[in-house]
Amino acid sequence: MALRRSPSSNCADPWPNGAWFNQVSTVLSESSSIHSDVLYQLSRDLSGSGLKPMPYAVLEPSGLKEEPWEEEFQSLLQRNSMQVSPSEDKIPDVGPPSSPQASGEGLYFSDGQRKVDYVLVFHHRRHGSLRSPTTASVSQDELSIVSNGNFPPPSSSEALAGGGGGLRREDASVGEVFMELGMARGSGAMEAADHEMQLIRQEFEANLLEAGLEVERDRETKTHGPSFTRIHAPWPVLCREAEFLKIKVPTKQSYELKEESGFGSSMSSVWRKVKQPFQPKVPQQDQGSTKFLSHCFSRDKLHMYNITSKDTFFDNATRGRIVYEILRRTVCVRTCQTIGISTLIAKGVYDSAFPLHDGDYKVTGNLEERNDRQVLFEEWARYSAFYKYQPIDLVRKYFGEKIGLYFAWLGVYTQLLIPASIVGIIVFGYGVATVDTNIPSLEMCDERLNFTMCPLCDGACDYWHLSTACGTARASHLFDNPATVFFAIFMSLWAVLFLEHWKRRQISLSFSWDLTGIEEDEEHPRPRYETILLQKQQRKQKKKKKKKKKNEPEKQEDGTVTGKDRWRQKLLSAMAAGVPTVIEKLTWKDRLPGYFMNISSILFMFGLTFSAVFGVIVYRITVSALMAMSPDPEIKSNVRVTVTATAVIINLVVILILDEIYGAVALWLTELEIPKTETTFEERLILKAFLLKFMNAYAPIFYVAFFKGRFAGRPGSYVYVFNDYRMEECAPGGCLIELCIQLSIIMLGKQLIQNNIFEIGIPKLKKLIRALKEKEPTQKQKDEEKTPLQWNLDYALAPFEGLTPEYMEMIIQFGFVSLFVASFPLAPLFALLNNVIEIRLDAKKFVTELRRPVAARAKDIGIWYNILSGMGKLSVIINAFVISFTSDFIPRLVYQYMYSPSGTMHGFIDHTLSFFNVSNFRPGTAPHSSDHGDVTVCRYKDYREPPWSSDAYQFSKQYWCVLSARLAFVILFQNLVMFLSLIVAWVIPDVPKTIVEQLKREKKLLVNLFLQEEKEKFQLIQSLFVKDATLHPKSQSPSAGQAFPILGRYSTLPSGPTAPDGPRARCRAASFSQFSEKISSLPRKENANSKHTAV
Repeated sequence: MALRRSPSSNCADPWPNGAWFNQVSTVLSESSSIHSDVLYQLSRDLSGSGLKPMPYAVLEPSGLKEEPWEEEFQSLLQRNSMQVSPSEDKIPDVGPPSSPQASGEGLYFSDGQRKVDYVLVFHHRRHGSLRSPTTASVSQDELSIVSNGNFPPPSSSEALAGGGGGLRREDASVGEVFMELGMARGSGAMEAADHEMQLIRQEFEANLLEAGLEVERDRETKTHGPSFTRIHAPWPVLCREAEFLKIKVPTKQSYELKEESGFGSSMSSVWRKVKQPFQPKVPQQDQGSTKFLSHCFSRDKLHMYNITSKDTFFDNATRGRIVYEILRRTVCVRTCQTIGISTLIAKGVYDSAFPLHDGDYKVTGNLEERNDRQVLFEEWARYSAFYKYQPIDLVRKYFGEKIGLYFAWLGVYTQLLIPASIVGIIVFGYGVATVDTNIPSLEMCDERLNFTMCPLCDGACDYWHLSTACGTARASHLFDNPATVFFAIFMSLWAVLFLEHWKRRQISLSFSWDLTGIEEDEEHPRPRYETILLQKQQRKQKKKKKKKKKNEPEKQEDGTVTGKDRWRQKLLSAMAAGVPTVIEKLTWKDRLPGYFMNISSILFMFGLTFSAVFGVIVYRITVSALMAMSPDPEIKSNVRVTVTATAVIINLVVILILDEIYGAVALWLTELEIPKTETTFEERLILKAFLLKFMNAYAPIFYVAFFKGRFAGRPGSYVYVFNDYRMEECAPGGCLIELCIQLSIIMLGKQLIQNNIFEIGIPKLKKLIRALKEKEPTQKQKDEEKTPLQWNLDYALAPFEGLTPEYMEMIIQFGFVSLFVASFPLAPLFALLNNVIEIRLDAKKFVTELRRPVAARAKDIGIWYNILSGMGKLSVIINAFVISFTSDFIPRLVYQYMYSPSGTMHGFIDHTLSFFNVSNFRPGTAPHSSDHGDVTVCRYKDYREPPWSSDAYQFSKQYWCVLSARLAFVILFQNLVMFLSLIVAWVIPDVPKTIVEQLKREKKLLVNLFLQEEKEKFQLIQSLFVKDATLHPKSQSPSAGQAFPILGRYSTLPSGPTAPDGPRARCRAASFSQFSEKISSLPRKENANSKHTAV
């Protein structure tokens, strides 16, 4: 017999001496033959050399292929060989079709009939050639095994097929086995790793064939570049997997949806007419007011489903999902001990795997013949469709429920931003309208009051008048006015309303998408988990072997075990037999190093974030001091604006850089935890990334809102940084205006830069770089190039990497909108404008720039809902503290109702300013020169006793009164909003009433449908018995002494006659009713149809 590489293989293994041959001779006995175990061991030993067994028929001329020994030998190889090349022969190698139309623009196999449901891609690596290109046409590596005569030798022409230099088969004597290892001539060297990958691919694809899939490969003509393996799922496989996955499909049974009547009906019709111009022009998926009942697919109930065509009954997304489930659980036991396509991609066996898009997204023909991808591009993924509703049902049909839920959530969030934006504009407009009548602002701008303020820095800074900060005070009133409190309460309730509305919308989508009652899909372990677990098992096996060697009993010279060692060995054997096998898994001890690394790294990242914030603080302090010492009066007057703007820009740049770093760090830390499944991995990754990015985005804002100016000290007793620079203070108008500037620049800059650079620019740059790498074809290749097929076009797209970045961006934006909205009422408006663009941008990315993702099933948005709920509750507390401690709302109320002589705001500014005697300045900190003449007392913003008081510069009674009012407001605001939130959540039910009624109605209709089916079965059984009675009237008539059993629910085989003296009658073959599980509806009375015939 002979083993050698299949002629179709394009791989060339590196032989040490090029075309030289190694010869191995093994003498076998005359009576022996090559046993399957020997052949198995031989193929195992040679698998590393790039050899694989092939059927002898491949090497034989056509005249010998019909010999009877050949079939036996081929089955022997198929059964015992470690390699899988016999099954490889079942996979056709085809070239590309002559034109795209020949195979449906690359959507079908070469026959133009079978759909391509999935594509596997692997790369041929470029290797150096050992021979010149002119001699590269012949390349065969050979392993020949000549038996002891059990198999006929091949013809002489076949013996010479491998080229010269090798031993001829007629030179071998009987009983001798020799192997020719080498490369005849031509091909470039191939690394052993590449050949190992090829063997794994062969076994994996052979197992796919065993699972029922149909596979088609490219003809191996490439020396490098991607190679595609197409997969098609035939109808029996689709039915089997659909039943296994419990996929719900529509039945023939339908019912009319209940229509509203009266005032509600008229309002609904009016609302539909109003929305009509905003509806996308998408073919209706349903029949208007008619809904078809859905039921989990079952092969036993095919007659219940409206199957017009087996090719279109399961849509492309469902077909892709079914194939992915098979790919995910297909094993490679012989070559690499792995499960699933994800592990093979992680090992580098395949480059990628993806389902195909439904063709090109550009419409070239008739508009009525558009595929789903073209409809989505025209009606959803274009910026010109920004005013239209999203075709969520079509998005779900094309991309699956998980992506459909994301876009549905984004649409609900964007819609509810409209009322929030309107209210924010009204609040801002109120501030603009009342800025000229606001008494505190007028007092600050009144030069006649002449408040002389203490210097902003030591030595170089001069005294200044409060009226110079008039612009800051007026701008502060735009955002710090009584309407802000109302807006903060409104936005807290808006967050609750948004979550409740989304909950209802989610349940409605689950009902319309037939997601009610679905079970969680079983998940396979991740590739890294399997690798770590395998390493753990190998370590345990090594320890057991060492322990076994130590515990081996002493033996005598003849090998027998004596004494107590014999009983010890028996005891150990019995214990080993009694212990059940434990399924290996990773414990907390295996993950302990990862947990320690996670905690320490997260703490380090927090420290890095705080360091960045502190660095910006130092920048503000030093630049303020340097600009204050400038002799240019214009620079001095613009110190605060310049420093604030530049510091915020630096903050923005740092946030964007750290965002990318934290995303990579979160991924690395999650890998260290070794999660078992993808769901667990995704949840842990989301929590870490959110925690790090939340701190990164909001740390500068938290500092300005709650810490800036709180620890600056007072004149004569300032707090210093590095012993030279004073801690910065808030602006005269308060810190709220600075918080507004900080929030607006970070929010807008983050959205604009992330949208325009990260989401548009970087993907296009990556695509350009990838195209340049794969380009540079020769002129001959350019001439031979044809129109690229769909799998080539899809492979050039970027891979889908999950929805985490999309959700994360929106969650951070939700924080900007809800957490600090009291300081920036226009935040919902900017978020709305961003989201209108974001929806179309994401839609275009999914339709035109990403490979088609696998249609993943999901009932909800997962852990993101919990994050949103937590942020909604946190927003109540933060807004309460912002209004109480950052704004001047509480001090104004306290002054107006407790300290104002007239009950108005007149005198408020003077009330908030304390006095300081300039003689109490520390040496060297007083102004070196002053343009304000002889100043004895300056003012500063704080509630402290005057210098002439016995408790000079101590906190005054007004300070403690304002502080208690602030704390009381926090408690009152928080409890009020929480109470209103509970009322809103209670008033709005989670499940709409119409959905509850439809669920009950569908359940009732399904029960009636199954009862009707059972009734038809029973009628069929009755007709069979009636027909049997008419065909055999004599045998059906009962005799006097016979009694017949009543066919009951639990009857199995019929009993014979009950006459005590007569012989027992032999029953005829069991009837159809005996194998029916649902037979309780059969009649209990004795009649001709309920008795079995006695033969």
